[in-house]
Amino acid sequence: MSNQRVRVGVVGVGSLGQWHARIYSELPTAELVGVYDINQARADEIAARYRTRAIRDMAALAGMVEAVSIVVPADKHYEAARHFLERGVHVLVEKPIAVNMAEAEAMVAAAQRQNLILQVGHIERFNPVLKFLEGILVQPRFIEAHRLQSYPRQRPGQPPRGTEVSVVLDLMIHDLEVILHLVRARVRAFHAVGVSVLSPSEDIANVRLEFENGCVANVTTSRISPENLRKIRVFQADAYISLDYERQSGEIYRKTPVGIERARVPIEKGEPLQQELAAFVECVRTRGTPLVSGAQAAEALNLAAAICRQIRGQGLA
Repeated sequence: MSNQRVRVGVVGVGSLGQWHARIYSELPTAELVGVYDINQARADEIAARYRTRAIRDMAALAGMVEAVSIVVPADKHYEAARHFLERGVHVLVEKPIAVNMAEAEAMVAAAQRQNLILQVGHIERFNPVLKFLEGILVQPRFIEAHRLQSYPRQRPGQPPRGTEVSVVLDLMIHDLEVILHLVRARVRAFHAVGVSVLSPSEDIANVRLEFENGCVANVTTSRISPENLRKIRVFQADAYISLDYERQSGEIYRKTPVGIERARVPIEKGEPLQQELAAFVECVRTRGTPLVSGAQAAEALNLAAAICRQIRGQGLA
């Protein structure tokens, strides 16, 4: 397969899924053979835009593709992913991998049983900002992450995108997965707070994580902010690094004999989603290991679920 284009499809072509379709249509290593959406008019629109077919049911799409992106509401991830995994199709599913650990573990087991790729869309792992950070990070002592965005738009006949789950599973999980990746130690304890404002579940949340190696992380997330912000700040013995995911820029502060030296970091900008999908296709072509596997995403989900339980008074850490 390594010299052939991978036949791919997209399930769910809403605000994010349409970009999956666009990128696959442009990748030289992929052939976008079809899209599916419960809104047939929307599927027709996106199919026409990217010169592919609108498929009327998932079973038909599964018979046409080798790999698929699943970009549906989080509470539908398990159902859709299982459908394709059971039919021998490699899957990239958007984050969170699922809404509970039972579903996540079943998805991981299905992929292993069928010897299939299961990649999860933790997009910040493909952000040039994080690639720079990985190159200079030695041992983080303190991490601070802020992820703020405005309230999602209402969709006809559906709740606003992402509000079917807590902001912890919708947005904070990005930062939890990144922090687990950077710290590489077990969480010893945490304290979480959160409130619901506009949706049935938490719209604002904060957690302080303490790791067994002594690192501490503080994460704040909101989906009812008047501004959009995605930043991470990392402190280690020799430096303080402040990075902006959205602008793909940052600064590094170092102590020198004459004081504190401040410098802009050299980041080569890129489109994280394009890199994520290209990496998925390459994994399928070469039978490689995804950067964020189902098992890794399940670890982040497990922490996110524990945070939600503590916020709701169902458990203490």
